[in-house]
Amino acid sequence: MAFSTLNRTQYLDKMADGPLDLFVIGGGITGAGIALDATVRGLKVGLADMQDFAGGTSSRSTKLVHGGLRYLKQLEVRIVAEVGKERAVVYENAPHVTSPEKMMLPIYKHGTFGRISTSLGLKLYDYLAGVKKSERRVMLSRSETLDKEPLLKKEGLKGSGYYVEYRTDDARLTIEVMKEAVRRGAVAVNYAKVDDLIYSSGHRLTGVRVTDRLTGRTYSIYANKIVNAAGPWVDSIRERDHSKKGKHLHLTKGVHIVIDGKRFPMDQSLYFDTTNGDGRMIFVIPREGKVYAGTTDTTYTDKPIDPKPAAEDRDYILAAINGMFPTVHLTAGDVESCWAGVRPLIQEEGKSPSEISRKDEIFLSESGLISIAGGKLTGYRKMAERVVDEVVGQLHRETAKDYPACETKQVELSGGHFGGAEHFPVFIKKKTAEGIGLGLTEAEAHWLACKYGTNTDLLLELIRSHRDEAEAHHLPPLIYATLEYAVTEEMAVLPVDYFTRRTGTTLFNIEWAREWEEHVINFLAARLSWSEEQTLRYRKALEAAFDEASNPQ
Repeated sequence: MAFSTLNRTQYLDKMADGPLDLFVIGGGITGAGIALDATVRGLKVGLADMQDFAGGTSSRSTKLVHGGLRYLKQLEVRIVAEVGKERAVVYENAPHVTSPEKMMLPIYKHGTFGRISTSLGLKLYDYLAGVKKSERRVMLSRSETLDKEPLLKKEGLKGSGYYVEYRTDDARLTIEVMKEAVRRGAVAVNYAKVDDLIYSSGHRLTGVRVTDRLTGRTYSIYANKIVNAAGPWVDSIRERDHSKKGKHLHLTKGVHIVIDGKRFPMDQSLYFDTTNGDGRMIFVIPREGKVYAGTTDTTYTDKPIDPKPAAEDRDYILAAINGMFPTVHLTAGDVESCWAGVRPLIQEEGKSPSEISRKDEIFLSESGLISIAGGKLTGYRKMAERVVDEVVGQLHRETAKDYPACETKQVELSGGHFGGAEHFPVFIKKKTAEGIGLGLTEAEAHWLACKYGTNTDLLLELIRSHRDEAEAHHLPPLIYATLEYAVTEEMAVLPVDYFTRRTGTTLFNIEWAREWEEHVINFLAARLSWSEEQTLRYRKALEAAFDEASNPQ
């Protein structure tokens, strides 16, 4: 099935045409993972999100597929073991959006971790996560540590632990999971809000009423099972179902900042103690010529629809960086962009935000609603497995129909059909050469192949055969191709979808985004037949996103 913005109405009609086996509320990484797992097992699946796919928490993380080293301090052994093993699974199934990242954990006198505890902790981390031999931790001396990152604070430095995490593009990971689910038969639509729940006379949940936020049209969609994977809005759905009893969410906010690599010339990813004694730790990670850092972890009580990075969050991270890198002297003026995300954690009385477990939990209501909350980006596939196991278990008890066990460990994601991650480098080399042959620079061709993986051929064909259309819209062939592909293959609806979640440029290349803003809006207005009012509204939404990213309040 195609995944085109142009066909959204048909997709909604299809979901409303007949009962589904499963309907999923929420199109973040958890909902996308559930849709993929259930579809692979043979279920007829529909999904809707009131925002864009990955429009909430799933595009606002630390952008790491990591095992959660700090959770060992809290004795969260099961979480570390499970999500640690999942890093390699995600990488094998989608190496174009996930890559190994050498991480340094500096050891300081009077720091959280001593040399012995760091060595033992990282060894246990490797063991629990089943890390392959070539990626296991090594311990570095003081001089070896400074050779790898000379900007580090030298006073009190004793050495470092050196281990492997995995960096990801969280929004594109979510979209690739969703595209693979759709390719296998799921029906998914963004900007479609679940406004109401439908019950039988016996108070069993049988469906949802969904409003297309673009057209205002409402659809009644029926399903045998309904899963609430709405992230920070899980409790809102539970309240509507009158089943919010006992455990509930504790929302926390995490903020990250982005600095140009020329201003902060560090090449080594680090994970380190803040120097203010609050017990928190900060990641600093190079990416595409930029360096991003975070995260904060504070209780959040405002509406989760669009959390804003605050100036105090930015300044907290800057202080942490300047404490660890005392010669860089970063200021607020050096921050190019930033983002804030809301974590939907499960409340634990008496614990601070950083102490609350990142475990996930399934809530079953008397009406039949199945809700999933908590968890980490890295563990999305196992979370989905547990939810779909519950769904098919209930269906089996009700219908005696058998369903297969989870198979997604071996399911390559959209763009990841390489036959194994070991083939990825050869593929990149080949497609980069093909892109150069079509007139792209080496950097452009390499970026395209790395971003889109095995879907690159579709974009190269757009470059090859649509030069006149690109010229008519005053767009370079590369930008035209990524735009057309975003509309017809990734259900990008608004300009902000393209800049923030399909290309990531709002966060990591905002100057480029501002440069091409008007041309992109004009292309989308023509391609999607927007009215003047729509064009103005969507332009304002994009400008608001740019302002939010570059001007924390």
